[in-house]
Amino acid sequence: MQAYVTNVYNSVVEALTLEENRRFIAVEQEYFRLWWDGVASDRQKGQVRQLVAEGRLEFVLGGQVMHDEAVTHLDDQILQLTEGHGFLYETFGVRPQFSWQVDPFGASATTPTLFALVGFNAHVISRIDYNLKEAMQDNRVSGELHLLIHVLTIRTEKSCLSHLPHSGPSPGFYWDGEPVFPGPPTDGLYPSMEMPVTEDNILSFTSLLVNNVLARATWFRTPHILWPWGCDRQFFNASLQFSNMDRVMKEVNKFTPQHGIVMQYATLGNYFRAVQAHRLSWKVRDHRDFLPYSSDMHNAWTGFYASRSRLKALARRASALLYAGESMFTRYVLLARHRFLDPAWGLQQLQQLRWAVSEVQHHDAITGTHALKVGDMFVEHLSTGMQGVRQLMASIIRDRSPAHSGERGPCGHSGPWQVACSLCAGPEPGGHFAVVYNPLAWTVTTIITLTVDFPNVSVTDESGRPVPAQVQRSKEVPSAYDLHVLTTIPGLSYRHYSIWPSRRPQEDTEEPVTSLASSRQFGRRLRRSGKQMGRSLVPVKNDCYTVFLDKDTNLMHSIWERQSNRTVQVTQSFMEYHANSDVRQGPVSDNYVFTPSGRAEPAWEAVRMEIVAGPLVTEIRQYFYREVNDSEPMFAIHSRLARGPQSPDGELLCHRIEQEYWVGPLELNREAILRTSTDLNTGRVLYSDNNGYQMQRRPYRQHVWNSIARNYYPMVQSAFIQDRRSRLVLLSEQAHGVSSQGDGQVEVMLHRRLWNNDRGALGNGLTLNDTSVIRPLLWLLLEPRTLTSDLSQRSGLALQHRPVVMLREMSGEVGGPQQQEAVTLPPSVHLQILSIPGWKYSSSHTEHLQTLQKGARKAKAALRRVLLRLQHLYEVDQDPLLSRPVTMSLQSVLRGLGSVVSVEERSLTGTWDVSDMHRWTWSTRDPHPFTSAPPPPGLPLTFIWTSS
Repeated sequence: MQAYVTNVYNSVVEALTLEENRRFIAVEQEYFRLWWDGVASDRQKGQVRQLVAEGRLEFVLGGQVMHDEAVTHLDDQILQLTEGHGFLYETFGVRPQFSWQVDPFGASATTPTLFALVGFNAHVISRIDYNLKEAMQDNRVSGELHLLIHVLTIRTEKSCLSHLPHSGPSPGFYWDGEPVFPGPPTDGLYPSMEMPVTEDNILSFTSLLVNNVLARATWFRTPHILWPWGCDRQFFNASLQFSNMDRVMKEVNKFTPQHGIVMQYATLGNYFRAVQAHRLSWKVRDHRDFLPYSSDMHNAWTGFYASRSRLKALARRASALLYAGESMFTRYVLLARHRFLDPAWGLQQLQQLRWAVSEVQHHDAITGTHALKVGDMFVEHLSTGMQGVRQLMASIIRDRSPAHSGERGPCGHSGPWQVACSLCAGPEPGGHFAVVYNPLAWTVTTIITLTVDFPNVSVTDESGRPVPAQVQRSKEVPSAYDLHVLTTIPGLSYRHYSIWPSRRPQEDTEEPVTSLASSRQFGRRLRRSGKQMGRSLVPVKNDCYTVFLDKDTNLMHSIWERQSNRTVQVTQSFMEYHANSDVRQGPVSDNYVFTPSGRAEPAWEAVRMEIVAGPLVTEIRQYFYREVNDSEPMFAIHSRLARGPQSPDGELLCHRIEQEYWVGPLELNREAILRTSTDLNTGRVLYSDNNGYQMQRRPYRQHVWNSIARNYYPMVQSAFIQDRRSRLVLLSEQAHGVSSQGDGQVEVMLHRRLWNNDRGALGNGLTLNDTSVIRPLLWLLLEPRTLTSDLSQRSGLALQHRPVVMLREMSGEVGGPQQQEAVTLPPSVHLQILSIPGWKYSSSHTEHLQTLQKGARKAKAALRRVLLRLQHLYEVDQDPLLSRPVTMSLQSVLRGLGSVVSVEERSLTGTWDVSDMHRWTWSTRDPHPFTSAPPPPGLPLTFIWTSS
């Protein structure tokens, strides 16, 4: 920020102001906002407004960051774009119409669809598979999915003309010089300043440039060639950059009659408008993505799918907490009297977490490809933001609880409330009061798990009735107990429970006490060959599945599924890939790249098992030891089968096997996977999702080099394998790498610990010596193919957005929050967001521009202007019933949220009224070209409404 960003914007603004023909594009708003809010003078702000108005400084993409496309969730992509676009519109009245996604390590098929709904007309990418890019360049192909996709023609790793490939002593195009840091260490990433342009060497510069442009011209379909000038952290001395560029361009244009080239500064808008004017017909690419990405035959960039797994988990949990906090705050502000909670303070807590979740979507953040100190910053920002939203949610509960109406503290939050996710809440000894909030807009039946210090527990609901519950010894704290409570909660609603220690009831009393689970221990079993397996099986069942466990190995053996009455062999085992650590001995695995030394090998020698059974939940605990005599396991699987009510909501609970894995710390240069092997006839075809949105078919492809890594794909939320009868679905809480290396197999890369002697990685803190223990969560579904679409879609959301539990010690009479009317959407429609964004601009574009021109003081955040996104979950023909279009009344959806004054349908980030968003139409060679028609099912629709 200090060495680069401040100087970039200071010097670029000055350089653009001096010469009218100069142009510049800015991409990521987090950096620009930091400069705008904390550095820029009033004079500089006035200059920027003028440059933006004249189109000489253009914001492209406009999100908080340039997000990764492989391991980010659709919801978080939309969030970070909404944050950036809202700032740009509020500040300048501009709405980006072109994207610049040149750095992510591969391209998702979700992105063009998402960007079309945002309002973009064209989209620029760069990092696609090396051989595919060369083929596209040779054939002059551009792709189109709702908007024109331009693939940068640079054959090198980045679009860095300062590192333009050349032979001999030709000059480069880097004139910034050395950055000045506020303190050591110096950067060391980029070379010293190249030689400046002089009369003696200008012919060398122009010759290099002209030859490169002429070579590229054969790859373009119009006479206009996009020639990006710049690279990472350049233009921090923009006066030098522009003055040298001016001289080169002037010299090139002196000889236009000889070489036929005219050079001019341009923004993306200038370029794409010139391309569109030719009215060409473009080839339509199908719905495949550009993943995985390989920069060459040896380097497949598939390792980052699992790098820094703990950060990936924290980012998704922060996003889920934000989702819950948004709807709770919205309903509170619209309906409740604000006795003790200041809504402005509450909005501030949400905005802080919005920023942190947006920030971590960066392509060098959630990917795990950042330096250690930067990672610490991400964790700090996420943790601080989550703490603020937890305080907000606890304050809302307290403010709406009559028994605590007399309490008040700083910022409206006081008292010993604890807020945690449903899997990690931990009350202290004594009686406790628990409020459980369901953030989904459907009725949810699930089991929440608390930790208590006593084995005899009584649990009652708000009416004093006993609640189905089960207690068992904790798998984490030997002296504590896990308390499982069965709960059914309507959409966007609360349930509250009283929990207290109890003595065993006498025969003549009716005091409700939870059931105590029983435990069976199975000693360590050595790893065995297949011939010695399956002779003695132990069944564990609920109403949907029977899981058979092999007593000879303590491994899962098979699963019987009720609907199809079919038994499928299913075995799970931890494996490890070994990685080369010496760059002198060939390619190495690192934060980005996965380059295994060979096939995966078993990572354990013995397994111990325990089965903990109760009326509500049966838990299978399997502990894997690297060596037979190790005192502590290296890996563990904790599988749960639950028994729920026979209802549509209870079916989701029954039809999943919940698995939590414990992995680590790994040995150095190991990459740990969980391999699930079945007898399904899959032909090594895998399906995995793009960004939790769209499934992609992944057939196994044989490559001359590195076939293992090049057949790995990102799994953000789901993956499955199938044969003609059955489908095995994996649902994940966070992003992982996934592959099918054998028939009937699916393997998930969970964790990586790597070190190599690459000087660049060592010098910049980019080693992956991750010694952490991680605990990822997956749900397994095994169903007939005809049923899994309904189960997997809704179950995936149930995993992402589990109920939030708020705990408080009992002290005297305790009451729960005043209940609100439930919000229940049709089963095929998901409430993608319900939020008060806090926008300060008018819905009328004309009125907003007039306000900016007047230079009026900023208005306060509009607390009664609400952002609603509804998403149809099913694609056309995915399900015979659920794929049908849904018609519903917004007034009905918003029932209980006050009187609706007006409703506007907006672009995905909210800055356009859809009636004003006239996107360009690109002519195609397809008989059914894409147009600006309403989006098909499966895409979020965004509404803004104002409530009285």
